[in-house]
Formats: sequence, structure tokens, C-alpha cells
Amino acid sequence: MGDLTDWDEEGYREVILRERQALTLTLFRSIFPPSRLGSDPDVLVAASSDGSLATYSVASAISGYSMHSHVTDYRHDEFIVSESQSFIKAHDGPVYDVKFFGDDEDSLLLSCGDDGHIRGWKWKEILNVEAPLSMKGQHLSPSFDLVSPQHRGPWNALSPIPEVNSVATDIQGGRLFAAAGDSCAYCWDVETGTRTMTFTGHKDYLHCVIFRNTTNQIITGSEDGTAKLWDCRSGKCAQTIDPSTSLLIQKGNKRDFSWISCIAIDSSENWLVCGGGDCLSLWSLPSSECILRFETHFPIQDAVFDNNQVLAVGASPLLTRYNIDGKILSQIQCAPQSAFSVSLHPSGIVAVGGYGGLVDIISEFGSHLCAFRCQAI
Repeated sequence: MGDLTDWDEEGYREVILRERQALTLTLFRSIFPPSRLGSDPDVLVAASSDGSLATYSVASAISGYSMHSHVTDYRHDEFIVSESQSFIKAHDGPVYDVKFFGDDEDSLLLSCGDDGHIRGWKWKEILNVEAPLSMKGQHLSPSFDLVSPQHRGPWNALSPIPEVNSVATDIQGGRLFAAAGDSCAYCWDVETGTRTMTFTGHKDYLHCVIFRNTTNQIITGSEDGTAKLWDCRSGKCAQTIDPSTSLLIQKGNKRDFSWISCIAIDSSENWLVCGGGDCLSLWSLPSSECILRFETHFPIQDAVFDNNQVLAVGASPLLTRYNIDGKILSQIQCAPQSAFSVSLHPSGIVAVGGYGGLVDIISEFGSHLCAFRCQAI
């Protein structure tokens, strides 16, 4: 037995805790910058459950992955930890969503999270400022910091600050929209930092929000099982989509569609896909009709259109590609055992992020380019 005179019990506990935290890190969103900021998808932004935002070089990750090509079994925890290019502590609590506001070097990176804040970060500063991980990402300050409103209750008591689960942008109008945990969506003026509109009508907290530019509307998805279309001029609900009452199996049985976890709209802004339970539903927005149901057999947590196809991920280590008629075109095994984010680059490259702090980069041909584990604070 070795000499334990200088045994550092606290140090050992800290190392074990960091290792466990790294393995349970969750990426709620991983996105590519706008294509105008670079034709090649060399930079990936990751938003994590530890409150951090980090950027990673895809080229470096691919190079490191090829050097460790023995990592082929996605059931093992042998993925390399990729070193981030930049790293900031963005929120006190998980970061649930990130979006770009602008498409040039002066664009802002928006982040929102469990602390109820929406923060705007100068993208140029994130890319150019270098700081060691030991600083815990505290070297940058946001350009603006918006806070979800609190509500007055009995005896004039204030409610907790509701979390912000998703943000959407209207760059031309200078607005951002937030889906909050108090069942409301909010419109903010980016330049002045003022809240200009509140959208009320859902019965439970909101998971997602997207902006529909052609009609000046937002679409929200909620835990109450509905998606709503809102007029951004009046703030009123223009349409309610309820998959649970619209989706009927041919035998006549009603589907369980108890929540809307994700929504996506195609480039024409005429087609909407809603994810919830073990189904995706496809809607024609001009006719307000449910056209099709996609059987998934596991809860869907994110989806995106790729021309006339739909990419979906969820509580299964699979990236599924559906045709517009609901036929499964391909299923690709992914590194995260549960995926919360799928992002599509204009080149066709796909990034899937999720549990374990894992990111999987997949080529336009369906082959794995790399998979890596993100750094934790």
C-alpha cells in the first residue's frame, strides 16, 4: 500500500466532481453562425447547462477526431474533450437558446436561460478575445441585459423571475421575441431595451418561439399542448393549433400530444412542423390544416426543415430525416443519447448536440465528420 501521508482528500473529491459534471453536461443549443460570416461551417456555438457559451473550431474537432478514430462505439464515454476557441459564463443557470441578431461581423449573439435574462454579446468580441478557462469565462460583459418581468400576487408579493426558454429575432424590425416560463411571450426593442408587447393566452409555460416575417407574426409552442400564431401589430392570437384534436389515427384513436416541445417553419413560411410526444405534425399555414403526422416512437425535442425534408432529434441517439410525406429517408446514430438541438448549415452539414456535452457533426452525405465533448466550467 502506498504512502498516504500527503493524500489530498478535498482535491480528489473536486476532481471526481468535475469529471461527473462534465459527463452530465447538457447542450441545449448548438448553432452555426450566419453563412455570410463564413462560407465554411468552421465555427460552432454551444450553449450549455452550466451557464456557459463556447465556440469551437469544427476543423480542429475533425482533426482531433481522426487522430482518435478508435472512438466508434457511441455507447462508450471515450469522446475527446475539444478545446474551445472562446468561452464565457453567460448565465446563472442553464442556457436554453442562442440566436444571432445580424449577419455580419457586427452582429450580436443573443442568449437566454433559466435565470430569466436575455443577453446580447458582440460576436466580434467573442471571437477575438482570448482568456484562460481558469477565469471561468468572466472576462466579457454583455452589450445589453434584459430581464423577464415579474408578476404581483397576493399581498403584493412578486413572483420569481420566469425563465426564458427560446428567443426569435426580427432583424429588420429591430425586435426580439422571448418564450417565457410564465406562459407569456414578450417582444423587446433591441435598440432601446424596452418591452413593447406581451402575448398572453397560453395556459402553461412556453417551450419555443419563431418569427414569421411574411405575415409579421410569431408562433409559440407551449406545455399546454398548443401552438399559437400571434399578430405582432395587435398582440392578439390569430390562430390556435391543437395537434391533440387534429391528429387521428386511421382507426379513430386520438393521439397523445400533451405538449409542444419544438416548432419549425420552412423557407416559404407556409409549412409548420410541431413536435411533441412521439409525433411530428405537419401543418399548412395558409389553409390552417393538419396535413400529416410523422410517427417517431420517442419524444421529439428539436426539428428543422431542409428544403422539402424534416430533420428531427429527441430522446433517442438518432438523427431522423423525413420526407415531406412522412416517409423515413434515413436514421443516423448520434453521439448524444438524448439530443436537444439540431442545426443545419447552408452547406448541408448538420450539428447535433445534447446530453453529456456531446456534439456530433454529420456531413451532407450522412457520414460522421466528428464527435466531441464540450468543456465544462
